[in-house]
Amino acid sequence: MKLSVMQENLARGLQVVSRAVSTRSTLPVLNNVLLRTEDGGLKLTATNLEIGITYWVPGKIDIDGAVTVPARLLTDIVLGLPSNERVNLELQAQETLHIKAERFETRIKGIDAEEFPAIPSAGEKPTTRVAQNVLREALDEVTFAAATDEARPILTGVLARFDGTWLTLAAADNYRIAVKTVAVLDAVEETSIVVPARSLHELSRVLSDIDDPVDIVLSPARNQILFHLEGIDLVSRLIDGQFPNYQQVLPKSHTTTATVDRDQLLKAVKLASLIASSSANIVKLHIGKDSETGLTISAAADVGDNRSDVEAQVEGDGTTIAFNARYLVDVLSNVPTDQFVIELNGPLSPGVFKPVGDGQYVHVVMPVKTTS
Repeated sequence: MKLSVMQENLARGLQVVSRAVSTRSTLPVLNNVLLRTEDGGLKLTATNLEIGITYWVPGKIDIDGAVTVPARLLTDIVLGLPSNERVNLELQAQETLHIKAERFETRIKGIDAEEFPAIPSAGEKPTTRVAQNVLREALDEVTFAAATDEARPILTGVLARFDGTWLTLAAADNYRIAVKTVAVLDAVEETSIVVPARSLHELSRVLSDIDDPVDIVLSPARNQILFHLEGIDLVSRLIDGQFPNYQQVLPKSHTTTATVDRDQLLKAVKLASLIASSSANIVKLHIGKDSETGLTISAAADVGDNRSDVEAQVEGDGTTIAFNARYLVDVLSNVPTDQFVIELNGPLSPGVFKPVGDGQYVHVVMPVKTTS
């Protein structure tokens, strides 16, 4: 193998694929990135067996070949080379990669490319396509609500339900539910899969804020999903199991609504959480027309107390409800909207948060029972 590529292109590619490199595997080759010449360029691939990322780097190929080398070491070396310069890569004896740029020279010991796991590529016709900016926003609004505790593996994933020209994404742990529906570009038969939230988080990081589509390919065996955009493939395993019927938990009615400015509410909750963090992280929302502003956020603990008044347009009954502050901060931080509508049905029923002007998103937060 002998080729040359531009430093900034190689550095960008390594930074992208390195997110899929295994950090805890006992299999040495999974700590490596696969370098393979293909279609007149350099194909970079990394995997942890749950997610695999492939990135194509344009280059000038003299001799085809392949090798795997430690991903972190190679990335650090390439980042340290002069920018806007050509980097020459050559595979030498005993799986050694020779790296040369200007007056800098490095050799890295590698592992035979044949030991690297096979990663599917986007060779099949897409199941459907979604605009990159639409999918990225949807992922950002949903994936944070997935569970991180492996006690219930199905909840560490995001339900993706395809139905005609719509894709509904849903994530839940024991305390909240996030649901977002977006349009797909190609109609598809109804089907549901569960994708690891970690995989979708990495996908969100490589998607761009553009209208260009990302191809979505479901494997025939329904055990993998592949996302393809120009120059990048991301493939993920799917999670087996039945995702809970979240629709049964979504409240069907409410007795109180409050329309509030997102930034004002977020600032008030963050201030309250500074006090609440020393006592179960509980903050209280008091909503009622008897309030001067309509909505009051408060927290009390041994270290002190906090109260903030937030302007709100209130309809219906007044009520007081307690939430874990972290869950409120999460939804208010991740959903880009000017205003939220909060729907409540008393202190013991879930609270519903909906961005004004977006009828395709809903977020449900379970209340916290308090002694007062």
